[in-house]
Amino acid sequence: MAAHNFIGERLKNARLLRGMTLTDLAAETNLSKQALSQYENGTIKPEIGNLFALGKSLDFPIDYFSSEYKYRISTETTYFRSLMSTSKKDRLAQRVRIEFIAQIYEALYDYVSFPHLNLPKVDFAGGNEGYSYETANEAVELETIAQHIRQYWKLGSGPIKDFRYTLEANGIVVTCTDPKAEKIDAFSQRTLINDGEVFFIVISKKNQSLARARFDMAHELAHILLHPWSEDLESIPKEEFKARERQANILASSLLMPRDTFGFDVAHYPTNLEYYIHLKGKWNVSIQAMVYRTHQLGVITTSQYQYLMRQISKNGWRENEPGDQPYIMTSNLLQGAVELLLKEQELSVEKFLNFLKTKGVILHPPEVEDLLCLKKGTLKIQTTPKPSLVQLKNTIEKIE
Repeated sequence: MAAHNFIGERLKNARLLRGMTLTDLAAETNLSKQALSQYENGTIKPEIGNLFALGKSLDFPIDYFSSEYKYRISTETTYFRSLMSTSKKDRLAQRVRIEFIAQIYEALYDYVSFPHLNLPKVDFAGGNEGYSYETANEAVELETIAQHIRQYWKLGSGPIKDFRYTLEANGIVVTCTDPKAEKIDAFSQRTLINDGEVFFIVISKKNQSLARARFDMAHELAHILLHPWSEDLESIPKEEFKARERQANILASSLLMPRDTFGFDVAHYPTNLEYYIHLKGKWNVSIQAMVYRTHQLGVITTSQYQYLMRQISKNGWRENEPGDQPYIMTSNLLQGAVELLLKEQELSVEKFLNFLKTKGVILHPPEVEDLLCLKKGTLKIQTTPKPSLVQLKNTIEKIE
């Protein structure tokens, strides 16, 4: 008997989320690639036994494959910092993952109010001219944009205490990558939900320091503000992609380390790495980022910059720097929304999961926890033990 309400698009999304090709899924389920392709295209529907095989292999509830999405979700461009070093399969998995998160985000609007998108308007000439190399005009332009962002969001001129909070307060959703995505460190994605847009910034969950995570967030914000979202990045020349990455780095540096205030601090001992360790505690950015910025500001020469970077490598600080704190995704926008619902007893765990099902989000509870970066067990349904049918007698015979 075939599954009459089977929706092929759901199967394709589940497969892509797991990072599997048709060949991989065929090997897992003992089904042919041709049959799987026909399932996904809607040409034929799987027999019930094959449906269970698909659910088991992909770790999705059976009901997922026959339910419809309640929201129109579409993705245009995704800015992957590691575009050149990651496979298309891994990138597709992350894009689909964000679409699942976007479905939950939109569903939560029934119960909570999220901050509205509040982005400063930026006119970046460099983005249109497609600079291949850094120019003085480009650097000045990006410095001006960084100042504009700080003024627009009223950030002052000192260190930004909680950059994630700043982004989320202005309507950008910050979340984490799939733990299995080891080669993807950060990316940003524009998602269209019904008639509105939502920007997601996704930060690596693995071996990430707080200082690097903050720079990654600023880098992705730069893409959101500076660069177009209506083209396939894989189709643009590599030089153009590298130019956009450089521009994002310059804007991130300028935003996190303003010319006047950071420049004043670093000018005291700009070639002393011990001093950079001290500054790291104040500015909450990595030593490497500070050295890069110091050179960018002209406080140190190119030869001094190269010497400091060699010393950083010699000290083994490329991966792990002194003063690193682990970046742990806690109390972000989505976590806060779910925890608020459960804490205020607006919904029980069971009712929350059933609510998601009504919106077409049918996933196992651990999957929802992973997508929203919740603590393990947050969505575990607590069962009330049934009263025992067997009871002790009131009298106990004594054996003499």
